Amino acid sequence: MSEIRDLALYPSGEQKIRWVAGYMPLLTGLWKDFEDEKPFSGLRIALSVHLEAKTAYLCRVLQAGGAEMYVTGSNPLSTQDDVAAALAHGGMEVFAVHGADDTTYRRHIEAALECRPHLIIDDGGDLVSLLHNARRDLLPGVLGGCEETTTGILRLRAMAEAGELAFPMLAVNDADCKHLFDNRYGTGQSVFDGIDRTTNLIVAGKTVVVAGYGWCGKGVAMRAKGLGAKVVVTEIDPVKAMEAVMDGFAVLPMEKAAETGDLFITVTGCRDVITKDAMQRMKDGAILCNAGHFNVEINVGDLQALAKETYESRKNITGYRMADGRVLHLIAEGRLVNLAAGDGHPAEIMDMSFAIQALSARYIAQNRGALAPGLYPVTKSIDREVANRRLRAWGVVIDTLTPAQEAYLHSWDV
Repeated sequence: MSEIRDLALYPSGEQKIRWVAGYMPLLTGLWKDFEDEKPFSGLRIALSVHLEAKTAYLCRVLQAGGAEMYVTGSNPLSTQDDVAAALAHGGMEVFAVHGADDTTYRRHIEAALECRPHLIIDDGGDLVSLLHNARRDLLPGVLGGCEETTTGILRLRAMAEAGELAFPMLAVNDADCKHLFDNRYGTGQSVFDGIDRTTNLIVAGKTVVVAGYGWCGKGVAMRAKGLGAKVVVTEIDPVKAMEAVMDGFAVLPMEKAAETGDLFITVTGCRDVITKDAMQRMKDGAILCNAGHFNVEINVGDLQALAKETYESRKNITGYRMADGRVLHLIAEGRLVNLAAGDGHPAEIMDMSFAIQALSARYIAQNRGALAPGLYPVTKSIDREVANRRLRAWGVVIDTLTPAQEAYLHSWDV
């Protein structure tokens, strides 16, 4: 039985879902296809993704394909209670409340797995981790699944390399139609949506420190520059650091960047990116936030240890007053800022990402028993299908190769 805040909240959730559905033509098209095909007939899907309106629409598309849906969130602060209520009102089993403590959050993850799922749709790897660590009895029934995030794929890759991954998983984050658009344009915009609505401060003229220059970091740096900020990038990868320099950004070690930064955004997928050594160098009023999946990139324990006073600076912002009187501000407890302080990526971006999730789940269902345990790339055919659906929705027509051109590109003796 569902565990949500209040079923009576569902009308507001339905309104949110209807709004995003109007801007997600790829999922709408898949809904129609799945209704006819019923690729998930007789299958149970456990899904752990940020529980807001766009995710809810994905859940309904999978349900239209015949799936029994068991839904939980992937971050306590990104769950929207009215959206959870809308899904529960529509007949799904939903286990999520906004602001859940760690114990409750884990209980909800466990509850989603009680259905004995055939398919897993994960965001950060919590479902897969729990299956392998605490519910190994359920592993034989899992056909496979999909993982959406860089962080989750890092965990899966480590499991696969250690020979511990017990079923096939598709690396959705690595698909071109995911990371080139979701990570770059989605993260770039939604991070500043969350920061702006929470702080009500201008970005122009500030020094923004972006920790990490992967696809998400590129998007954040690009948007910061577009908003008029001076951008400093911190990196551990020399190739990415070189790319940041050639893109026109300063590159510094974090402890040096800490001295000049006004706004710090971590987006690395690693832990302890900002620690006490950097915090002690920051200027009064510096603002810290995280755009990586887990709340480990900013060492909140170090902040608490350094602070002589902690208080609410503004809704969803905590102030930490240092012994010398400086105040550092932390947005959304160091959790994912675009979702814990905003509505996440724009609907049009998530339309592509969730189309890949839906098609990847169908691929696993159609190839049940044919894939050995391991981490697999999303097929090129899925990537191309999503790209073609997106172009058609835009009304964009592209060229195609002639037979002679095809032959030329596949020849060596011409």
